[in-house]
Amino acid sequence: MAKPHHDTKMTPAEVQDRIWKLADKIDICMFTTWDGERQRSRPLSARVFRAEHAIYFLVDESGHKNEQVEKYPFVSMAWVDSGGHKYAVISGRAKLSNDRARIADLWNDWDKVWWDDASDPAIRLLSVTPEDGELWDSPNTVVATAKMAYAAVTGKAPEMGENAKVDL
Repeated sequence: MAKPHHDTKMTPAEVQDRIWKLADKIDICMFTTWDGERQRSRPLSARVFRAEHAIYFLVDESGHKNEQVEKYPFVSMAWVDSGGHKYAVISGRAKLSNDRARIADLWNDWDKVWWDDASDPAIRLLSVTPEDGELWDSPNTVVATAKMAYAAVTGKAPEMGENAKVDL
């Protein structure tokens, strides 16, 4: 039996929490870039660090996504919890680096599928600074949209309505 629909409004902080927690829980996201003509998506393992307002990926130095990020740094990441009918999308600015200390810090056993160890010179760090996010709590039902950027700078109050828009 389906649960009755309640028009419960989440606070901006609740929306932010749910987006960050869902991204952290699911790990693998569809990472989407722009190549100048088309969007390109591929699955990547996300390291979600809300306290740093960052999402990190270990990627290989080769691959078209690196060129795309360099030229068009605005990307989006989508996480799906199909069993729970929960979906989150975060968009933001991506930057590629060769930060060897951070790569070593983020390394885990799953990365051995692609590289021998964290010292592999082909590994690059892809960092994303989230700017906005959107959360769906069940199929085709938008629960809230969270604007996750520059709250301290803009000082704008969120627009509340069918979607909750907030700044971080």
